[in-house]
Amino acid sequence: MGQFDAGAGAGELLAAIGRIAEEAGREILRHYHPGVEARLKQDRTPVTAADEAAEAIILPALQALAPAIPCVAEEAVAHGGVPKIDTEAPFFLIDPLDGTREFLHGSGEFTVNIALIEKRRPVLGVVHLPALGTTYAGGAQGASFAVGEARQPITARPKPADGVIVLASRSHNEGDDLDRYLADIHVAERIAAGSSLKFCRIAEGLADLYPRFGRTMEWDTAAGHAVLAAAGGHVVTIAGEPLAYGKPGFANPNFIARGHWS
Repeated sequence: MGQFDAGAGAGELLAAIGRIAEEAGREILRHYHPGVEARLKQDRTPVTAADEAAEAIILPALQALAPAIPCVAEEAVAHGGVPKIDTEAPFFLIDPLDGTREFLHGSGEFTVNIALIEKRRPVLGVVHLPALGTTYAGGAQGASFAVGEARQPITARPKPADGVIVLASRSHNEGDDLDRYLADIHVAERIAAGSSLKFCRIAEGLADLYPRFGRTMEWDTAAGHAVLAAAGGHVVTIAGEPLAYGKPGFANPNFIARGHWS
């Protein structure tokens, strides 16, 4: 396949990735019931049969769709399956079930995340919420939101003069770091939300700011980052640099996701 051109056929690729994410979501819902069991991985994060079953759908489908593009997937990496990547060349980042804690708690705020990275930035991304039946997508043609077949464009909003709506993790307490960061910001409201849905809420103009202090991995953020960037928003490090991908170990630094701010 060679060097992938994110602008050529990007719409078709994004649609195909969306279908793959939705198929994985249907598999996840087969496991979505009270009493589902989880075990802890070496990094002390939970994993369920749903995570593994979704990834077993996504990986072969992506390999059939774009056989020359390597896939970096959360559960495969946990088992030592780390492909060789060139950070200047395209690769996929996959989280088959982002928000496993939300899945276990039955909140519905869990997602399937698939992103295409090129030259260290996310150029395409799909975030699918199986329990809510919704799919966000972002690429060269902009960002969109769909319930079933009804798709509509979305755009991040400018910084509101009357205060920003801040999103915080539902499952991770960021405590003093978050409070210090927000001390000089006019906050209208703080809302807890799960998974990569936080990026999407900013992308559709329903929130403005998601500061993240604490450990995340690239597969947690790449698809949501792609959607938000396509909607006119930004994801930067605390130092103000664009959040990049293909880092050693695939761990992110602290970051700030925000709307279409000047």
